[in-house]
Amino acid sequence: MNGNLKMLRQRRALSLSDLALLSQVSRVTINRIENGKQKPSPRTIRKLAEALQVSVEDLTSDQGRLMD
Repeated sequence: MNGNLKMLRQRRALSLSDLALLSQVSRVTINRIENGKQKPSPRTIRKLAEALQVSVEDLTSDQGRLMD
């Protein structure tokens, strides 16, 4: 998930702070998830997916699927 999160965030030209504001998830938490230092809760995953306007499946799936 960490690779997808960063890739999707960058595709939308969002900074960590931007995504934090949109998702109501702290910037520190997002950074830790992106760096593989924290596993997100199901609630956090839903918030991030909604903020990025993707499905939970897209956020948590293998990165290759999103490259198409």
